[in-house]
Amino acid sequence: MSRRYWIDDWRPEDATFWEETGAKTARRNLIWSIFAEHLGFSVWLIWSVSSAFLVAQGFDFTPSQLFFLIAIPNLVGSLLRVPYTLAVPKFGGRNWTMMSAALLLVPTLGFAYAVTQPSTPYWAFCLIAATAGLGGGNFASSMANINFFYPSDKKGAALGLNAAGGNLGVALIQFLLPVIVGGAGIFGLIKASDGGIHLERAAFVYAALAVIAILAAFFFMDNLSSAKSSTREQLSVVKSKQTWIMSFLYIGTFGSFIGYSAAMPLLIKLNFWVPEPAPLGTGIYFAYFAFLGALIGSATRPLGGWLADRWGGAKVTLGAFIGLVVFTLAVLWTLMQLTPNPDATPAIAFENQSWFPVFLGFFMLVFASTGIGNGSTYKMIPAIFRREAEMATTPGTAEREAALVGATKKSSAAVGIIGAVGAVGGFLIPIAFNSPWVTNPLDATKSAFVAFTIFYAICALVTFMVYLRPQRARVGELADVRI
Repeated sequence: MSRRYWIDDWRPEDATFWEETGAKTARRNLIWSIFAEHLGFSVWLIWSVSSAFLVAQGFDFTPSQLFFLIAIPNLVGSLLRVPYTLAVPKFGGRNWTMMSAALLLVPTLGFAYAVTQPSTPYWAFCLIAATAGLGGGNFASSMANINFFYPSDKKGAALGLNAAGGNLGVALIQFLLPVIVGGAGIFGLIKASDGGIHLERAAFVYAALAVIAILAAFFFMDNLSSAKSSTREQLSVVKSKQTWIMSFLYIGTFGSFIGYSAAMPLLIKLNFWVPEPAPLGTGIYFAYFAFLGALIGSATRPLGGWLADRWGGAKVTLGAFIGLVVFTLAVLWTLMQLTPNPDATPAIAFENQSWFPVFLGFFMLVFASTGIGNGSTYKMIPAIFRREAEMATTPGTAEREAALVGATKKSSAAVGIIGAVGAVGGFLIPIAFNSPWVTNPLDATKSAFVAFTIFYAICALVTFMVYLRPQRARVGELADVRI
């Protein structure tokens, strides 16, 4: 078995092969896949926290412009997930990891240039922010690649770890960027630099990490010959209604995670802080707490995969949506206790900050629910296609073996499509918080959470009706599936 280029003999479902050879190889590829995906997520969400510093670096953008700026990478990243998924079987997981890491040099170096040029127009910022979506595409290709490496009974945990490692990139960029660029951070333990804000520093750090990811993929990752398939074969999953049902549910889990992660720095800044009196302002400083949501959502994703392996993905997903309904209502209740502050009055900001611990606590439970739901939904995807293959073939036959290989290819392709649709939520959530028809930011935020609660309730109902209703009433082809 070559550690470079292509592996021709790969049988993860063979217990002997897995114990002697497969597990070690899969683990090595998983480690470096996590690193590359982690980097992609950090670049993807670099605007989520840097946008809150743009005014401090001399750019005069409105809250509306800033919310749109953090939404653009999410939209582009969601659209890129389909071609990124298709690239793995075409080019190989190792090869595509190298190429996708190299592409991250575009948004990082573009970012560094833009923030150091005071004359950079808003449209140029939007264009450069769009290239950050290249990092969002990495998730789909990474998940599709790792799906090929692991046996069915270990996919939930492996995909959960892979996704969580990537998702942690969101938390890390929001945690480290304020410190790297000279702002305050780490709950106030690090104070703002006297030299001012230098956003370009973060871009140079991540450009260097992109080079490391390229080299790591070259030396330590593998391509699987069994993963190769035609574009037509992969896109056949578009015809499956299960692909679109799971896409809808993934909007509620991952779309919420990435959307809330992107919006949280500005949500804190606009609802719990005002700039007067200078230079520190009054209220809660966003950089101290903005990373916590992404951290919680990332940390609970493997838990969702583990619970799904143990109890079934559908049950865990239903529980996650129920949690989202309850905790989103709790966040909404907290926001209703705040005094509107459209004129940025310091006295009102001082009064409102007493509610911040309650707001933060409930919001962390929302993030935990998204993480668990992310892990459980991704366990459901390969389980659905595997079960369909099992129901259509006879055990112990060559037809069954071929069908299971085909099911793995289909589920990997479905991961990309489902991930693409789900990530659209990352665009819609910041836009909802920036409702242009609502003049008061607090009112816009409350209206958005009402809409989100209704959507989560619909997702819970769909999960139950399609996958958990009593067998006599369920769809025939999934009647006996423990999804």
